[in-house]
Amino acid sequence: MTEVETAVAIAVPLEAEHVERIRAVDPSVTVLYEPELLPPERYPADHLGDPAFRRTPEQEERYWQLLNRAQVLYGFPNDSPEGLARIAASNPHLQWIQAMAAGAGGAVKASGLDKESLRKLRITTSAGVHALPLAEFSALGILNGFKRTADLARDQADKLWPEVRTPTRLVSGSHLVITGLGEIGLETARVARALGMSVSGTKRTVETLDGIAEVTDNEGLAGLLPAADAVVNTLPGTASTEKLFDRKIFSAMKPGTVFINVGRGSVVDEAALLEALDSGQVSYACLDVFAVEPLPAESPLWSHPNVLVSPHSSALSAAENGLITDRFCTNLRIFLDGGDLPHLVDPVHFY
Repeated sequence: MTEVETAVAIAVPLEAEHVERIRAVDPSVTVLYEPELLPPERYPADHLGDPAFRRTPEQEERYWQLLNRAQVLYGFPNDSPEGLARIAASNPHLQWIQAMAAGAGGAVKASGLDKESLRKLRITTSAGVHALPLAEFSALGILNGFKRTADLARDQADKLWPEVRTPTRLVSGSHLVITGLGEIGLETARVARALGMSVSGTKRTVETLDGIAEVTDNEGLAGLLPAADAVVNTLPGTASTEKLFDRKIFSAMKPGTVFINVGRGSVVDEAALLEALDSGQVSYACLDVFAVEPLPAESPLWSHPNVLVSPHSSALSAAENGLITDRFCTNLRIFLDGGDLPHLVDPVHFY
């Protein structure tokens, strides 16, 4: 019996060593990879590539011809919603796309794909690949807030040795609330417990979880916050999470709470967060994501003394491309065997 060929096209920059690992998954896999058609990476896991890169008209035609031969894509074309919309319309053979982002639902929604396209085309996210770096960044935010590193940096800049020293807070024995106990949230909980914290949190489907003191849905979030010393948001941006962290939620926190956001900026009402920072309800905020990105120059968050601004980079690590390739190779094996792909983008809620 002749094996059915499965064509996999690499649509975004990827190191040759990882391309070879994809080729090795199964003899029936043909990898379509022309590196000269892909922009060079500016840093590890730069899926967009150098924005100065331009294909010639002939290269542009070859790029889309290559992608239109594939049943499977590694990455959205040009790493963009527009590229996703174009390939969905032009490639009738396409069955599955592996997205690079954990929160790929936003790009899928922005592509404007109709219900029929969303029904036919399976799109998997890289959820979980970024769990450890995001958990470590969250731990950084907690430690920064508890150990007053913003104050220390200001004193150092001013060459100030305070006559009266200010004590710091112990992380061990404190309580953390995590919104979104998925893979990122659970990895954050694991790291927090290693620091001696107890953990509660929210989950869309309420269930008992090992190591988590209390689990509720987002409707019950306000009831968890009075006990929280720190709060980490990992939630995606959806209609149901839009500005979940509003004035009511921030007012439910006890004074001095440390707040970290590694989910999506749309989950936070930034005006309400600034009010909470100015009142001391939130003592420190470590933010990797924002309602508008790049963060506008006029945003007060840039200059607030108790805010750390990270340019949506906390998930990046030198290991990312290798980890995504690991995930893709596992998924490709499932796909070839006719199994159910994990981490599919929900075509209704887009997460």
